[in-house]
This record gives sequence, C-alpha cells and structure tokens, in this order.
Amino acid sequence: MKGVYSAPGDYIHFKSQVPLHKIPIGSKQWRYYDFGPKVVPPLICLPGTAGTADVYYKQIMSLSMKVGYRVISVDIPCVWNHQEWIQSFEKFLDAIDVHHIHLYGTSLGGLLAQLFAQHRPRRVKSLILSNTFLETSSFSAAMRWAPIVGWAPSFLLKRYILTGIHDGPQEPFIADSVDFVVSQIETLSRDDLASRLAFTVDNASVGPLLLSDSFITIMDTNDYSSIPQELKDQLGERYPAARRAYLKTGGDFPFLSRPDEVNLHLQLHLRRVGVEAKPDLVPKDGSGGSPGKENDEKKDHDDQPNGNGGNPESTSKESQSPPAPESSEYHGLCDQLLSSAKVISIGREDSTLMRDQHILATGVLLQLTWEFFIFSLLPIYVCSLYITQNNVWKFRKLV
Repeated sequence: MKGVYSAPGDYIHFKSQVPLHKIPIGSKQWRYYDFGPKVVPPLICLPGTAGTADVYYKQIMSLSMKVGYRVISVDIPCVWNHQEWIQSFEKFLDAIDVHHIHLYGTSLGGLLAQLFAQHRPRRVKSLILSNTFLETSSFSAAMRWAPIVGWAPSFLLKRYILTGIHDGPQEPFIADSVDFVVSQIETLSRDDLASRLAFTVDNASVGPLLLSDSFITIMDTNDYSSIPQELKDQLGERYPAARRAYLKTGGDFPFLSRPDEVNLHLQLHLRRVGVEAKPDLVPKDGSGGSPGKENDEKKDHDDQPNGNGGNPESTSKESQSPPAPESSEYHGLCDQLLSSAKVISIGREDSTLMRDQHILATGVLLQLTWEFFIFSLLPIYVCSLYITQNNVWKFRKLV
C-alpha cells in the first residue's frame, strides 16, 4: 500500500447510512451490519482471515439499499476452534431473532459456512462459496509454527496474513480492494488475528451436507487467489451439481474489486432458491429495516417432534423446498451476467505460482520466527556467561 490510505467515498457514505451493531454473546462480542427488510430471509456474509464486516459494504449498498434484500455482514469473533464457532454463531442468530439463513462465505468464511451447514442443517437454506476449501490440513502442514500461533506477536501474525495476498502490479480496482482489506487488518487486535489463524490450522474438514447441490453456488476468480487451485478443485468435486460462477478477474477480494458481477451472481442465486426481494420495504432512514414480523419463526414445523423420531436428515429433506422456477426476469439477469462475465477454464500455471509463493512466504516467516527467539534469548545468554566467568574468577582468586 503506497502513500497514505484514504477511505473510498462510497464507504464513507455507507458508514453514514448503516449503523454498526455490537452484541455480546457470552464472553464474545459480535460486530455486524444488518440492513434490509426484516421480512426477507437474510443473506449472511462471512469474511475470510483478512476480512471484517466492513468488506461487504458494496453488497449491502447494492442488494439491500437498491434491490430490497436483507444482508447481514458479520465479523468473526475471537473464538479458537470450529466447534466454538458453530455454538457462538448459533447463539448470535438466536440473539438477533433469525432462524433460516442463506450463507455467503469467502475463503475461511466459506469453510465456516459449510461447517455450520453440516452441523445445523435446519438453519441453512443455501450456500454461496467463493475461493474457499473443504479442509485445513494443507494449511496446518505449511505453517510450521502453528503450535505457537496463539503466542505469536502481532507483527508476525500480520506479516503472515499479508504475505498471502498477491503482490505486484495490479489493475486499479484490484489494487484498491487490497488497500481496503489491508486497512481493515490494521483494525484487528492480536487476539483476533491469532484466533483466525488458529482456525486455519485447527484440524477440521467438512463432512457430507444434507443440503442439495442445487442450493449451492460456487463462485471463483480465474486470475489468482491465495487458495491453491487443488483445494478449489476438491470443492468442485464435492458438489458436482452445484451452480458454477466464474469471474475472469477479481483477485482475492472480488466482492470489492468486481462488485457488480458478484452482486449479480448473488441476486441470481437468491432468486433461484426462492428468496423474493422487497424493494418497497427498504428503509430510508438508515434504521436497517422496517418493523414487522420476522421471516423466520423460531417455533415452526422444523423444530416440532415428528413421526420419524426426530431424525434431522429426513426433517431437513422434507422441509427443503425446490428451487424457484426460472422466470423471464431470471433469464434477463442471466443474459446480463453472460454479457459482463465470461466463463473460462482455470489455468494451472496460476496454482503452481501460488504454491511457490506460499512455500517462499512460509520459509521467510520461519526464519523471522527463529531470529525473533534468538535475539530475545541472546542478551540472557551473554549475561549468564558474564556472571559465570565472574564467579569463576572470584573462586580462583579465593583459592
């Protein structure tokens, strides 16, 4: 990031219109933006390791303020493993009185979205996964200092996260997206950074989902990403019938660098799974939503005992409605999408380059870690040598 960073004008306008909410859940504090009609089932956006709730402000400005969907963008709180995340996220949904949700997750957020859909299948109605993965074993193997990530200093954690972001000449929109994300990293505390990296090295993998592939959209960029290509391929193999949405360019943060294309894909997905926008109910005063009955009642037929003995799999299958029929308006959106984003094959050369960069970054960080410990212990070692030599000299003199 060159020079002094200044926030974009549309972000300043967003902050003036949409309030940031903070709610304590146990010992954790959740930060989130919530805008749009409360009667619309919400799309909840989960950021990656380097993201905050603010990185999805372009989606809120477009899908909520203009189209009429309800969008909730959340921060990942300071939790240290995936089970703790699932429990805390469920309590957060209960606290804001939301039951059925649609999840949009990028990078680490995509993994968390899949894990929540696996363990709480009744609550997740659809998934949009972008530049994400199924398991964390490759990341834990690459980070040799993973056992001490909870004690690592802030500068080392930030350096590790920043080395995962593509560097070098970039087009203006992608460079601006990187600058914005870097400015958000500076707002995170050491515990926030450490807990997010702990997620990536925690031993976790996504099991089979009860959610049908027809309710899943996979949206990836084809230029470069911090997620290795083989991990993206594993995701595609897990959900072979999922809808695929490719962006020709966009980098690691297409929701910032290519917001029009991303928002169009999100709108197509929501229409396909039967979510109807309510533009006439969009609030004009920045209150975040019109008063009214929540779209998702906590006490509905999904949560009542049934004749199958409470089997979650059969309950989920019975309650899962088929995708909405494709209307002429839907086809119009598809035509618009095809004219603005070309579907191309993913190049293998980019994945090889990203692997080499990841290996190089790991080696550099390992060297920095050793240097940190060496220089910390060197003064103690020199002092002990001086004391020992001094005592030996006094002993010889006494003898």
